[in-house]
Amino acid sequence: MNIAAPNIENAGPFTRACGWHKLLPNKIVEMAKKIKKLGQDDPRRIIHSLKVGLALTLVSLFYYIQPLYDRIGENSIWAVITVILVFEFSVGATLGKGLNRMLATLSAGALGVGVHHLATLFGEKGEPIVLGFFVAMIAATITFVRFFPTMKARYDYGLLIFILTFSLVSVSGYREDKVLHMAHQRVTTIIMGSFIAIVTCICIRPVWIGEELQNLIANNIEKLGNFLQGFGSEFFKISEDRQPLSNIAFIQGYKSLLTSKNNEETMANLARWEMWHHRFGLFHPWKQYVKIGTLTWQCAYKIEALNNYLNSEIQTLNEFGRKIQEPSTKICSESGKALRELASAVKKMNQPTSVNAHIENSKTAIENLKFMLDTYHLEDADLQEIMPSAEVALTLIDVVPCIVKIADAVQELASLAHFKTPATRVSP
Repeated sequence: MNIAAPNIENAGPFTRACGWHKLLPNKIVEMAKKIKKLGQDDPRRIIHSLKVGLALTLVSLFYYIQPLYDRIGENSIWAVITVILVFEFSVGATLGKGLNRMLATLSAGALGVGVHHLATLFGEKGEPIVLGFFVAMIAATITFVRFFPTMKARYDYGLLIFILTFSLVSVSGYREDKVLHMAHQRVTTIIMGSFIAIVTCICIRPVWIGEELQNLIANNIEKLGNFLQGFGSEFFKISEDRQPLSNIAFIQGYKSLLTSKNNEETMANLARWEMWHHRFGLFHPWKQYVKIGTLTWQCAYKIEALNNYLNSEIQTLNEFGRKIQEPSTKICSESGKALRELASAVKKMNQPTSVNAHIENSKTAIENLKFMLDTYHLEDADLQEIMPSAEVALTLIDVVPCIVKIADAVQELASLAHFKTPATRVSP
């Protein structure tokens, strides 16, 4: 006779309480493991959390210290709110929000005070009409400007704060006698809050989004190079100990490249705010990183077909495959070396020196491969048998021009950013 297990949901209140009491320690341990893993995956998250707490503590001094509170008053809360809204994980994001908020608050506050004084000239009955007209016109204009892609990418937050500040100053000024004093206090506290957030973010273990973008582009290029080099040995079965495909490192890296979200443009827009970075400076060509990232993405989707052939059920290399094996593996090897050197050049900001040689070797292998394809006799061949190898050969021929475009883009970046030339070693 089967006895059904007790159901906590259908049990009484006391039974449910006892059941949850038994499960609570397990839930706490599980949550602790997740928190530990989150911190171990990127320890900078813990540092960022502590930095936010420190910035809020510093800005709270405007409330705790009586002389500061007497000078600023209840508007000190705007400094606290500003730190919460402005402080981001990276320096670029914090600078972007902080500078946008300071400039927008200053300009909108000044405009709001000016509109208020203008409205008072129209008398008690005309003042609300003039204020309403300017609020509607300026809010509609700025909202429309936010639709421009360039403005939305870099100044959307500032434009939003501009509308908010102008509306607060101009509308609340209708019932407030000391409009200029109120606007001055709010602008001052917001600027101080932004300044504290920016200084804390930069001075304590800063996270530079420009370096993150540089490493992201370099790692993506390197993953393509690793895939091509690994594909040559895996498809033609040169490796003696063939591992299961799901465990091969170069395939896992390639899969992560395909499934990751392409956010280079957002990172490039934020990196432009990091004007004080010692490696990049004010006029670093961040748009070029976006161009390289786009070309890398296009190349990744071109070689995605090669991954499908690795998962095919063909286990033996036929005569046609052995014939094209040498030039095909040469293309994979030289193209992989070229991509890995390009990745190293982007990461270390060095001029790529031997990339052209690897690309020329790939082009020579392509000519040999084309010659073999043109001279192969198909009369007695099994088309279904040779088709996978032929498609791999054609895909490799199509991939090399993509790599050439990536190399040209990296060369252009090296020229624009003035990459250094690596020192040549002189043999004794």
